[in-house]
Amino acid sequence: MSKYRYKVLIVDDSPLYRTLIRECLESDPALEVIGAAADPYEAREKIKKFNPDVITLDIEMPKMNGIQFLKNLMRLRPMPVVMVSTLTQHGAEVTLSALEIGAVDYVPKPSANIATAIAQERDELVSKVKAAAQANIGQPQWGKQAAPVQVNRHHYNRKGYEIIALGASTGGTEALRGVLERLPEHMPPIVVTQHIKAAFCGPFAQRLDRACRLSVEEVTADRMPLIQGHVYVAPGDRHLTVVNRQGHLYCQPTDEAPVERHRPSVDVMFSSVAEAVGAKSVGVILTGMGRDGASGLLKMHQAGALTAAQDQASSVVWGMPRVAIELGGASQVLPLSNVANFLVETVYGK
Repeated sequence: MSKYRYKVLIVDDSPLYRTLIRECLESDPALEVIGAAADPYEAREKIKKFNPDVITLDIEMPKMNGIQFLKNLMRLRPMPVVMVSTLTQHGAEVTLSALEIGAVDYVPKPSANIATAIAQERDELVSKVKAAAQANIGQPQWGKQAAPVQVNRHHYNRKGYEIIALGASTGGTEALRGVLERLPEHMPPIVVTQHIKAAFCGPFAQRLDRACRLSVEEVTADRMPLIQGHVYVAPGDRHLTVVNRQGHLYCQPTDEAPVERHRPSVDVMFSSVAEAVGAKSVGVILTGMGRDGASGLLKMHQAGALTAAQDQASSVVWGMPRVAIELGGASQVLPLSNVANFLVETVYGK
């Protein structure tokens, strides 16, 4: 019996990009491109006809833009969607909106040169489309109804936790927003590594900052001091490490080689927290493809930190948390909706 092939529908108004994306995807035996559509209306008919497992969706299209089509699709027939986005400021803002609406992931537009596209970008496109085809779709979207976690004003950080570290990949932009927007403004400093393109990192941090009581910023300088009530997001093309200098904690971006093909890497951040802070730290690994962060969370756990991993039911892609649990690095396994409460109760007590 032959192995199942995931059926992909390509939605893009450019014949060149439809061809490029098809060639990239058909290089993998697990994927079958069952059709292509030049606009959302044609896409709607082909979805009905072919029942694809996953769609690649261009943002800029005639007749109806990709965002409006995605909104309609998620309302009427939720299914895995990977956005094909330009690496620009506008492309970043629109792509982050698409992830908020329910897209699983995004990839950059392939290069117009076929040889370059296949050599440099094919693997990312293929792996993200395969992950999306298996993703847990229809997770409850975080909205403004998510109530902030209340803290009794008489409670304080009795155990002296100095830092919280959060790592995520696929599905993480919305998972992180859902957690951070529920936290009170006087939490210990929080460091975040999310697998994200460099062009998207600033807009992502700004989006989080608008949603949260905490102050959120991208790490753009060396030796940034870690301050209570602040969240520090790893830059899109550098690792974020935490260093202890004479009892004071700082963010230190580094340009070392990618780990598990990622820079920034969750493993690098978690490992640095284990070394610099040890038992006075909290680490949580959220939804994501692959295994980045699992060994770093284990190092935090072994250093005495309190650690947790997101559960399968609430993860868009249960890769990174699953491996962390299998390695024994997670002392707790939590649904996403409980992570903010877990952090507040850990720091301030019940």
